Amino acid sequence: MSYFGGGNQQAQTINPQNIAMAEQELEMVTDLFNRIVDSCQEKCIKLGEGQGDLNQQDSLCIDNCVAKFFETNSKVGEKMQNMSQQQ
Repeated sequence: MSYFGGGNQQAQTINPQNIAMAEQELEMVTDLFNRIVDSCQEKCIKLGEGQGDLNQQDSLCIDNCVAKFFETNSKVGEKMQNMSQQQ
């Protein structure tokens, strides 16, 4: 029987610390996603009455907003990592 992840089928013990770390990472990703949605929706989406679809300008704004959000998040993460390595 083959499982996702390859041929190594060693039994893995469930470590509560690993579960807690995975849950914390999931919370961080969920928070990031929610902040992106809230921020970019507020800045970009200006739906008028009866308008159900995004126009091209809204879509372009969202693409740029998300890209800038990830770029900024990445730069902040790198800066924090560099600071922690220096200590």
